[in-house]
Amino acid sequence: MQADFSVELGAEDPTLAVPWVSPDGMQRYYDLKRHPELLEKVTEAQQSVPLHEFLISINSAPSIFATAKCDTWATQQMDAEDEIFGATWKWASYIDLFAASKKLQVSFKGHERLAAKIVKLLKRVPEIPAGAEFVVRRAYFQRDKSKTKHREGFYFTFYLSGYGDDEEEAHKRWMIGLKLVENALLQLSAAEAAR
Repeated sequence: MQADFSVELGAEDPTLAVPWVSPDGMQRYYDLKRHPELLEKVTEAQQSVPLHEFLISINSAPSIFATAKCDTWATQQMDAEDEIFGATWKWASYIDLFAASKKLQVSFKGHERLAAKIVKLLKRVPEIPAGAEFVVRRAYFQRDKSKTKHREGFYFTFYLSGYGDDEEEAHKRWMIGLKLVENALLQLSAAEAAR
């Protein structure tokens, strides 16, 4: 599995507010860490069993992470970095992850360290036609119920792509990649808890 991380903290780069609500009010953040029963409200998770399982696992008590947003899609549009896989289909996703610990939420060095460890773990997994990227970005965490005060911190956007000669093959490889990343994040969580 190809794995890498990058940092995007420029003024024009994406950010995340936790909690968040879409402009039309149709989508919103659900605190799955404290309220796993709200997963039934996450449309994307209801449409994908592997994503559903990943969200349960990553928001579970043993995990040091929580999730904020996600989506999946299939495409035949390939970018330059996709060409090494020589595939005609890509099944892709993104999941916004943030640290459950308020102390870690505000630590840039902590996010860089975790990203490097995740990439190191993923480079040890069996070679499959899939790629994962973790992007460190700026986040704003609500401090109080008034929704006017925020604490600046960081989060990861985790991108995953599985590749194949048809949509079904790409989806299978994405599912394998998602399980491998889930295991790496839980392994990392256990190591961090033991520190």
